[in-house]
Amino acid sequence: PATWILHAVVGPDELPATVRARAVLLATGAYERQLPFPGWTLPGVVGAGGAQAMLKSGLVLPGRRVVVAGSGPLLLAVAGSLAAAGARVPAVVEAAAYAAYAPHLPALLRNPGKLAEGAAYGSALLYRHIRLLTRHAVTEAHGTDRVEAVTVARLDRDWRPLPGTARRIPCDAVAVGHGLVPQLELATGLGCATRGAADGTAALQLDALQRTSVPGVWSAGETGGVGGAQLALTEGEIAAHAIAGRPVPAALTRRRARLRAFADAMGRAHRPGAGWTGWLRDDTDVCRCEEVPAGRIREAVADLGARDARTVKLLTRAGMGWCQGRMCGPAVAALAGEAAPPATPGASGAPGVPCTRGVPGPDPVPEPDRRPLSCPVPLRHLVELPPADR
Repeated sequence: PATWILHAVVGPDELPATVRARAVLLATGAYERQLPFPGWTLPGVVGAGGAQAMLKSGLVLPGRRVVVAGSGPLLLAVAGSLAAAGARVPAVVEAAAYAAYAPHLPALLRNPGKLAEGAAYGSALLYRHIRLLTRHAVTEAHGTDRVEAVTVARLDRDWRPLPGTARRIPCDAVAVGHGLVPQLELATGLGCATRGAADGTAALQLDALQRTSVPGVWSAGETGGVGGAQLALTEGEIAAHAIAGRPVPAALTRRRARLRAFADAMGRAHRPGAGWTGWLRDDTDVCRCEEVPAGRIREAVADLGARDARTVKLLTRAGMGWCQGRMCGPAVAALAGEAAPPATPGASGAPGVPCTRGVPGPDPVPEPDRRPLSCPVPLRHLVELPPADR
């Protein structure tokens, strides 16, 4: 269209706002990826990013003795921040093995600043005597009114818990996260094509100018694949030049390629293995909002013929709650047998498998749900819209 009409809610009073634009740049960010485990609904179990946000907003600790678990470089930063704020961190439990970075050595060497940042986090753990357990995972949280301990087990290459390796670590809080998931509701609502990213999530398919498959819509940041603040800023600059009709400086293109290569190396190293569902008991709630246990999802797959997350949702209500599948979506897709294939070069040169609705491939990528609204909207705002915009 020549002009986009954007409807939004603004401020704590959720006032309606309408903006008309010739071009739209989507930079909606990402949210934490959570892989459930028995006991993850206990008070005291929080997201790793949530723990970081609690500290930054008011120096509030989720507990006094905090186990940091999951996968990804954020764990090291969170553990250091918690320890600096006065918490005891008995262990950082990392499901991946850092040896997985070895095949991507050229990408690492091209980003010395990232290596220095990682070394600083590692030094902080050593200084504070925090144990780093790689290829391990929290497979259960224990407690009654609050988490009191966690069970940690060693994992095989596919993230299956190895028998006989479980140990219990006392704690009063767990900060857990397995990276980020691009927030694509606005983009997929417009029909933008997606691809399978290196970390196993769905991301937007973009060209060299950050354009999506929909004319007039650009993207920057995590929507095109999780890569951090520096990459997001670089992509935003490239998109701004393109929207303004100006040539993109070669330095920006090179910086994006360098940062994207590092992000993809990181994504592959920490991509969840298919065997992680082995630590889910049938009575473990996967969808917290609708209280749908893993056993009911497995029944929908084994007995009722569900083969994708959407069918599981219709049969079990998993993903129909307040968060609309943001928390349970990756887990439901894994239990339903959906899995993103290894990333291959996409249209923009960024790794990814093109994924367009209605066009099956040899190993299809799970697609994010399309939703007509990307955030809660008061009904009065919909009623007040002009008939042409409804």
